[in-house]
Amino acid sequence: MKLYIYTDGAARGNPGESASGFLILSEQKKVVVRNFFYNGTQTNNVAEYLAIIAALKKADADFGGENEVELYSDSELVVNQMNGRYKVRDKRLKALHKEAIEAARRFRSCTFSNLPREDGKIAAVDRELNRLLDARERDDRAMEDLKTHGRQGRL
Repeated sequence: MKLYIYTDGAARGNPGESASGFLILSEQKKVVVRNFFYNGTQTNNVAEYLAIIAALKKADADFGGENEVELYSDSELVVNQMNGRYKVRDKRLKALHKEAIEAARRFRSCTFSNLPREDGKIAAVDRELNRLLDARERDDRAMEDLKTHGRQGRL
């Protein structure tokens, strides 16, 4: 079976509040897994790698390593590092790169391709990451208001 994976990572500031996510599509190009998660304060490149690692581990856990995987990301840097075209110099990224390579090796084959942010599936993941970060921001502001002003109103 062939799986198609679309990943994205986002950081508001670099580093800043970050999130990662992915879609896994079946051979028939139907979405079978959607996952979006908060990373805390990270760089954009770390968020991109965390998305790839989580997606590959989820694909392996849910569908097994006998599959072929085509993974798409809008991060030219990370895709070129995964394909061996660029060296990985950053210490943190080296560890994540190694983990991503190990996760990719679990499959019969795994290719990495770059797509523009405007691609429909990449854009869908990006929208969900922004929703998650927006909600997180609202929750943080509400918690800060509660700490500052206390609970008001009648019980």
